[in-house]
Amino acid sequence: MTPSAPDAEQIKPGWLAAFKVYLEPPSLRMLLLGFSAGLPLLLVLGTLSFWLREAGIDRTTIGYLSWVGLAYAFKWVWAPLVDWLPIPLLTRWLGRRRSWLLLAQLAVMAGLVAMSFNDPRVALQPVVWGALSVAFGSATQDIALDAFRIESANTDRQAALAAAYQTGYRLAMIWSGAGVLWLAARSEVVGLASYQHSAWQSAYLVMAASMLLGMVTVLLSPEPAHRAMPKARNLAEWLRGALVEPFADFLRRYGRQAALILALIAIYRISDVVMGIMANPFYVDMGYSKDEVAAVTKIYGVIMTLVGAFVGGAMALRLGVMRVLMLGAVLSAASNLLFAWLFTRGHDVTSLIFVISADNLSSGIASAAFIAYLSSLTNLKYSATQYALFSSMMLLAPKFLAGYSGRYVDAFGYQNFFCATALLGVPVLALVWLASRNLPNFTDPVRAGK
Repeated sequence: MTPSAPDAEQIKPGWLAAFKVYLEPPSLRMLLLGFSAGLPLLLVLGTLSFWLREAGIDRTTIGYLSWVGLAYAFKWVWAPLVDWLPIPLLTRWLGRRRSWLLLAQLAVMAGLVAMSFNDPRVALQPVVWGALSVAFGSATQDIALDAFRIESANTDRQAALAAAYQTGYRLAMIWSGAGVLWLAARSEVVGLASYQHSAWQSAYLVMAASMLLGMVTVLLSPEPAHRAMPKARNLAEWLRGALVEPFADFLRRYGRQAALILALIAIYRISDVVMGIMANPFYVDMGYSKDEVAAVTKIYGVIMTLVGAFVGGAMALRLGVMRVLMLGAVLSAASNLLFAWLFTRGHDVTSLIFVISADNLSSGIASAAFIAYLSSLTNLKYSATQYALFSSMMLLAPKFLAGYSGRYVDAFGYQNFFCATALLGVPVLALVWLASRNLPNFTDPVRAGK
């Protein structure tokens, strides 16, 4: 008997056919572009702090230089311009999305090359300007790539594209975390001083060359179908619709609860972010080698974060988002105390593995719950803009406070610093408890798209 048209439409592909989606050209392109997006992050934050500390830069300065990462917290400010403004000549050649992607990738590559050719021990300022170029280019690439991904496939392919993107992103973080330390270690000349600028120069030049993977992908990719821009008489009117209205919508829907929710978003990850800036200088000062840090924190640590994310996602389905949000907040603060204990162990790789396991597992659980919470707050009509605002807001206060982390360590030492970052998590617990008592309506018709 031949099935009717409605029945035929309901037939779902088998598992083998479903997994073949990852071999389709759009998924493969997103894997490579995800690699391009994930590469710059550690090179201006985590890995850079290791390099600077090995070069003898004081911890106070390293802490201040972490403010370079604020570019990611403010990317929503120029996101509408990426949508609105064509790039002379380039947009006519490549189209709106690909032109912005290529320009951003060129900025990242140029910044990495500039960083590599300047020794921070001799001239720190050029390294900072190079890092700023990388950070702004990377943040702009994120904006353009999100739009490129959304416009490149139908709704039923979006989950596959997102999975391919995340896979590429994580692989890039391993390459720019463990890979750059491994390359620098292999480039050192035996018998010379422990710090050799030429080793870091070689490693960062390889990272700059790695951006070619994303650039070639952009040049060989088709431009997504043109999406008509919202009608507006001028740029100011369009910006009002793109930025003001999404925020106003959030305030209208949550009313008095909005301040509580925004406060929770602003400080939920504060323990992790503030502590993280001093993690690499800590490893250097404790005598861990590049190979040890690469293997334990940059490869094994990333794997444990992914495990934590899967565990957190499953727990959120089973126990509810708010319970796991509270658990993540407790674990994130408590795991910082393990670093205070690690300080007492000296150069102990076994203890480092234990601490990294607990810390990254906790971070993964907290991240999964927090992403679910942020997603639940958005109005489907403004989902992209509201989520960008929320995700930027969660970095602003922690990144700003993290700038003073080196100064605190210089004044009070690592052990007191790690204990202090754990205490920063106490207000988070109170805000999660208050938010759970005033739980927003997650089945709101606006969220359901009705």
